[in-house]
Amino acid sequence: MSAEHDGADALMTAITGESLPPGARADAAFLAEHRAAEADLAVLREQLGVIGRALAGPPPAAPEPVGSVRPAHSPSRPRRRAFSLALGGLAVTAAASVMAGLGWLVAGGPGDGDGASASADAGSAAQKQSDEAAAPAFGSPRYLACSRLVAEAEATAVERLTGTTTVRITLRLTRTYHPDEDAPGKRPDEEQVFVVDENVVPGVRAGDPVLVGVPRDARQPDFWAVGERDIAPERAAITAALPEARELACG
Repeated sequence: MSAEHDGADALMTAITGESLPPGARADAAFLAEHRAAEADLAVLREQLGVIGRALAGPPPAAPEPVGSVRPAHSPSRPRRRAFSLALGGLAVTAAASVMAGLGWLVAGGPGDGDGASASADAGSAAQKQSDEAAAPAFGSPRYLACSRLVAEAEATAVERLTGTTTVRITLRLTRTYHPDEDAPGKRPDEEQVFVVDENVVPGVRAGDPVLVGVPRDARQPDFWAVGERDIAPERAAITAALPEARELACG
């Protein structure tokens, strides 16, 4: 059942934007459902925005076939109608998605125990997305401070593993950037070997320069750059972030 407090419903409070009733901030269940409802409403508003932008935009001009000659009095109405029908289909699809979301919200209202559970699940998913979004970006001081390895290297061997879509890449490190690289026991082995899906680093060949980043508790890089053109801007960002990274403790 939807959480209520002093006669207020968490879902309706989120929809109307009213202030939480007195004492509700101390009710963990009420707050959890209220946050979940706010997250669901944000998704619905975004979908409505998609419909609005699609309907407000002018129809694009269709390209003329190469070498074709348009008759002097060729009517353009059928083309606009075709676009209108396609646009209408897009709007209907988006609207159906919105209505499905509204139906879920209604199902999660008072009298439906499953709705409260689904609302809590949505809140957990929103929290997970928030946590993932808070992960430090590659090359930032926090990423450097919490990394196991950030280094430039040369790919000395690239081997496709038979019967798989993975490749074994052997690297010879040429420059490391970890902020504690000079501390005893912190220098990584000069040769590093990683087995990754070929789509992660498509086209990498022996002799290519690469830049990799490996988080502290990971075995595989979560960042690859191949070729000097892609490495150069990352190198500049890392160099600028190193002084601050050396002052940070990864907790």
